[in-house]
Formats: sequence, structure tokens, C-alpha cells
Amino acid sequence: MIFDDLRAIQLRYGFLPTAELEGLSQRTHTPLYQLHSVASFYPHFHLAPPAKAEIRVCADMSCHLNGACELRMELQRRFAGSRPEDVQIRDVSCLGRCERAPAISINDQILTEVSAASAEQMARRALRGEEVDQPHPEQARIACKADPYGDGDDQKYGVVRKLVESRAWDDVLAQLKAAELRGMGGAGFPTSMKWDLVRKQPDPVKYVVCNADESEPGTIKDRFIMTHLPHLVIEGMMIAGVVTGAKRGILYIRHEYAREEEILGGEIGRCYRLGLLGKRILSSEFDFDLEVFVSPGGYICGEESALLEAIEGHRAEPRNKPPFPGQIGLWQKPTVINNVETFINVPQILARGVDWFVAQGVNGSRGLKFVGVSGHVERPGVFELPMGTPIREVIFKHAGGIRGGRSLKAFAPSGPSSGYLPASLIDVPLDFKALADAGSMLGSGAIVVCDDTTCMLDMALNAVRFYRNESCGKCVPCRLGSQKMTDLLVRWTEGAVLEPQYRADLALLDDLALAMSQTSICGLGQIAPAPIQSVLKHFRAEVDAHVLHGQCPSGVCFTARSCAGEAQRVGIRP
Repeated sequence: MIFDDLRAIQLRYGFLPTAELEGLSQRTHTPLYQLHSVASFYPHFHLAPPAKAEIRVCADMSCHLNGACELRMELQRRFAGSRPEDVQIRDVSCLGRCERAPAISINDQILTEVSAASAEQMARRALRGEEVDQPHPEQARIACKADPYGDGDDQKYGVVRKLVESRAWDDVLAQLKAAELRGMGGAGFPTSMKWDLVRKQPDPVKYVVCNADESEPGTIKDRFIMTHLPHLVIEGMMIAGVVTGAKRGILYIRHEYAREEEILGGEIGRCYRLGLLGKRILSSEFDFDLEVFVSPGGYICGEESALLEAIEGHRAEPRNKPPFPGQIGLWQKPTVINNVETFINVPQILARGVDWFVAQGVNGSRGLKFVGVSGHVERPGVFELPMGTPIREVIFKHAGGIRGGRSLKAFAPSGPSSGYLPASLIDVPLDFKALADAGSMLGSGAIVVCDDTTCMLDMALNAVRFYRNESCGKCVPCRLGSQKMTDLLVRWTEGAVLEPQYRADLALLDDLALAMSQTSICGLGQIAPAPIQSVLKHFRAEVDAHVLHGQCPSGVCFTARSCAGEAQRVGIRP
């Protein structure tokens, strides 16, 4: 409950005054140092009064490709004479609005597709004490092929209704295994194995947790799913609860997703009224309570054990593994943790059958996949496609091709963690194995597209800087390695490095990558080298031109308004 108390204080004062923290410490018998430790870790909390207009410009991948750095520079020019207590302008890590880039937040209100003029107008409203918002027309629910129930509310939750009557737990696990359902959050772990592990634990107290914290640049598909298929997310969690014996579920959502939080809260309330949640659900002996937990912020919270630490009221620092959450999870109890998209696949499979699920894929793949496409495309957004669809079709058919008729240069199949692939690999399908064989990963399905004006060294630096900024700092390899790697890439974007030094840099980069991949506690440090490793593999000549000749083939670096160099040097957590 510590986060509820901290949010209440910040809502009242705009920050966390020392006297209020001392009072909270006394009321809750929580050491003051512990409150400070937690509040100082999460970017959502302020320990000092913020500026009247706190402008945060999303700095990562999709927004970077759509002029975010130039936007920040122009805003700094427009507010050059402002006092720090009035206006503060800085970068912020991905705001989860990649399809409507560039995005900014002003006093925690997210605005999308902004120009310098519109951002300035909103900031001046904030300075006058007026409300900052951006009206969006209400979006009707989009019918998705993944929904086995269609439009009929009376048909929803049909799978869990039958399951409570049949108690066919083994059959559920068998169908998930036969369907080969894997985690859709990035790791791809078999779902049936994870659920079966929790089910077999003797502890009577177990939990189900949905990870809806998607914070990696380019990743937007879970937001779409929660908006249009909230009932499937909830039903998937309910099924996990009755199958594994868990009586409580927690849906962990990032705090930037206020609209989705409201949608899910409304659907959960409806389920309680219908007797689908709570004590003795559907007049059975089963109990299952479900609540929404709003993240206090930070990309690291997407790591499953860090997420558990956050729910428990601690700093979101990953745990050493083993033990894994299926054995020792939330509050040291067995815990199922799955991604939003994984949970919605469960009702599909059980309602329509394994054969139907298998038939939805193409080219030997199974099931449907929600894919977010952003960057240099004509129609950025989320698309529901057969697993196995070639990425060429995703980009050029569904997302409308490269914006402005330009050529494709590179694409990241799943945000920065997947690294960058060249246009020559555009026919690789959306498939776990195919993308792994291509030296990348399916991940969460966040395709970020770069046209032929993009500097790939600049994009590698942008991605590595993101990981540097978002490192929790718990382990030395990630904390120091990501900083050293960022410093090295900044120097490369400044050019004029002698060849012997360049060779030494490349050797150092290899050493850093090996050390981080083998010794970092969690996936953040392990995957941080991927962006620059992929650029060196596929775009080496472009890097050589920067370093050895002081030339940027794309004309992005070495200019007065370059977003590389000193602008990239600044590292401020959101």
C-alpha cells in the first residue's frame, strides 16, 4: 500500500514534502530511509517541487525517428529565458505512444503528434495554471479475430464458466501444450510448463500476475489489446487462477496507460457484479479476486522479478534466479506471471480448439500475433496478423510502406532488444525460430522501421542510451557497462578516432558485451549490447565512415543540430 500513500501525498502537494514522508513513516511504522529509498527510485515521484511546466520529450526510437530531438532543441530555444522553477525541459524514456510520434508529457499529461508550436501552447497553459490535455475522439471497440465471443456480452467468459463446472485442469494444460503456446512478452517460455509448475506447488497461497508494463520503445500492442479485448485478458487470468489454485490476481499496468486502467477497472467491476470474480465465483467453491496495480514507473519494472518487488512496495530491482517465480514469487509464494497477449490466447485456444489455433498461422507458425509498427511508415499502428507473416507484408501491405516513398534501410523486429536488421532480410517471417536464425528475436512484436535517411550508428546509440538510462544500477556489469558503451558510441559519433584506437574500442566493445551478457542479473544488461552489435554486423561501413573519416553517410551526425554527440550524452531517467 506504500505507493497509494505516496501517490496521495504527491497528488495533494505536487511532490513529496519531507514532513509528509516523516508523518507517513510514523503512521505506517515504515523506516524513513525505506520510504526515501523507494520514492527516489521511481521516476513518477518527486522529492522536490517540480517546475510549473515540466516538459518531457520522448527520446527513444520511434519518436527519435520522427524529430523528437529537434523538437526538444526548439522548445529549449523558445523557453530559453524561463526560470528553472517555471519551465524544465528534458528527455523521457518511451511514453508508449510510438504510433503517434513524437510524444511529450507536460506535468504527466501525455500529448502526441506534437509540433513545437502546439507543445509551447500547452506549456504556457500549464504556466498559467490551466489544465493541460489533448482531446481525443472516443474510439469504438475494434472487432478482433482473436475474440471468440464477438459482440455478445452474454457469451463472454464462456470458457471459465465451463471450466468451473468441468474442473478439467489437466485438459487445459494439455491443450495449451498441444497448441505450443509461448509467452508473448519476449521470452517465449512455454505457457503450459509455467502453469503446471505453479499448480504442482504444495503451498496453498498462490498468485496470478499479468505483466502489462510494456515500456520498451516501439511496444504498443498490449495497450491496444487492453483497450479492445479487456475481457479476454481478465478471463485468461481467471483460467490461470482456477487451474493453478491461485485465489488472487494482480494486473500490473504502467502508469502512462490511464485510459486502459479505466477500461480494465470497469470490466473488473462488471465481473464482480456478475459473480465472475470474488468469493465462490459462479456459485462454486472457487475464489478469485482481481485488482489493477499501477506501476510507479520505470522500464525495469517489465522484468518479472523486478515487477514483483514493485508490487511488494520495494525498489524494482531484479532478483537473482533461481528460484523462479513459479516456485518463489510474489510475497515468496508460487506465482504465474504472463504477458497480456499470452493471457488472451488462452481463451481462444480453449474456446475454439487447438486445430483452429494452429490453422491461424502461416508458413508453419501457429496462432495470431498482434504487432505494433512505428517509425518511418505511412500507417503506424497495431495489426492483428497470422503468426508467420513475412515482415515485408507487415510493413508494405498493412503499414502502407515507407513514408514519403523513400526506401527501406533497416528495421528492428522488436524494439531495441532485437537489434537492427537490414532491408535485405525483409522477408523473414514473424516467427520465433526464423527471427532467431536471422540473429534477432520476435520478442513482443514491436517493429520499428528506418528509411534510407537514417544513420544507423545514431540509432544504435539511441538504443544503448535507453538501456543505460533505464538500468536499475543493482549489478555492476549493467550499471557500468551500459555507461561505458554509451560513452564509446558518443565518441564514435564525434568521429576522428585514429585507427589503433578504433581497433581497441572494438575489442573493448566485445569484452563489454560478453561480460554484460554473461554476468548481468536480468535481461536488460544482457541485451543492451544488441543494438550496436547488430549495426556493426550489418552496417559496418557506415560506422567506419564516422570513426575513421569523420563522415556521416546519412548527414545526421557532425551538424550544428545533431542529436548525437553532446545531446546523446545526457542521461536522465524519466
